[in-house]
Amino acid sequence: MALVEKMNDDRHMNVSVHGAKTQLSKLLDLVEDGEEVVIERHGRPVARLVPVRKSRPSALGAMRGQFKMTEGWERALTDEEVEAFWSGR
Repeated sequence: MALVEKMNDDRHMNVSVHGAKTQLSKLLDLVEDGEEVVIERHGRPVARLVPVRKSRPSALGAMRGQFKMTEGWERALTDEEVEAFWSGR
């Protein structure tokens, strides 16, 4: 049985479930090289192997130095301030 059952022009190939099970290591090599692999069961696509996207650095701290917090920003609100906040004043 051939590993690649159908090769498409748009850089992906179709393989059977059996082919994927027996040739997973080779398929992963292809995926790492940029190929997309579609796994089919009875000729119908059921799964896709694609490369994992590289994670981006966390956005935490992205605004560091862009603004200043006023003194006492972390203190608890008074009852009057809470009432004003919730009533829209």
